[in-house]
Amino acid sequence: MTLLLLIRHGANDWVHGRLAGWTPGVRLNDEGRRQAVALSERLVDLPISVVYSSPLERCVETATAIAQPRGLIPRLVDQIGEVDYGEWQGAELKELYQHKLWPGVQFYPSGTRFPNGETLGEAQMRMVQAIDRLRSLHPREMVAVVSHADIIKLAVAYYVGIHLDLFQRLVINPCSLTAIAFEPMGPRLLTMNDNGTVEHLRPRPEPSEAVVTAAEQPPADGADQAK
Repeated sequence: MTLLLLIRHGANDWVHGRLAGWTPGVRLNDEGRRQAVALSERLVDLPISVVYSSPLERCVETATAIAQPRGLIPRLVDQIGEVDYGEWQGAELKELYQHKLWPGVQFYPSGTRFPNGETLGEAQMRMVQAIDRLRSLHPREMVAVVSHADIIKLAVAYYVGIHLDLFQRLVINPCSLTAIAFEPMGPRLLTMNDNGTVEHLRPRPEPSEAVVTAAEQPPADGADQAK
C-alpha cells in the first residue's frame, strides 16, 4: 500500500482576488508561512519518505517546510503543477466572473477550455498520470505531494469516482491535508481538506458573488481558494 498525502500550498497575497496560475514569484505571505510550519509540526510523527512539489514557489516553500526537518529536499515535478489557465492567468476574479466561459468552468468543466490554456480534464489526466507514476516508484511508502487546490480536487474526484463536472463540489483550503491510501482493492480516501481546526466550519458572512469557482473557494482561515 502506498499512502499519498496531497497538500495544498499555504496562503499568499494573490488569494483575495487574482488568479495566479503559473505566474512566477507568487510566494507565501506571513500567514502562509505560519500555516506551512504548523502543518510540518502536525506531520512530524508520520514516516514520510519523500516530498514532491509543484515547481511554483508557493508550493516549493510549503514543501520545504515539511521536508527540511526530515533531512529531505523537495523533488520538483512539472506534472503536478497548477492548471494552465492560459489568458486567464493573472486576471482579477471580478473580471473573470463576467467572461462568457465562466458558466462552463463552473458546470461543464469537462468540455471547457481556458483561452489558450488547457481543459480541466487534461489537467486531471496529467495529475493522475503523475500520481500513478510516483506511487509505482514508492510502493508501501508514505509520499507527500504539494500542489494546488484545483489539481488536488481533480485527483480526488478521479480516485473516488466523482464525475469531473461535479468536482467543484469539493473544497481544498490552503495548507490542508488530503490522504489517499492505494490498496489492492483500490484507492481509499482517508481524510480530505484537514487543517487541524474547525475554524473553516464557522458561519461566515454571505459572499458578495453568487458563484464560487475553480479559481475561488469559500474563505478559510482568512484566505479564499483563488490560486
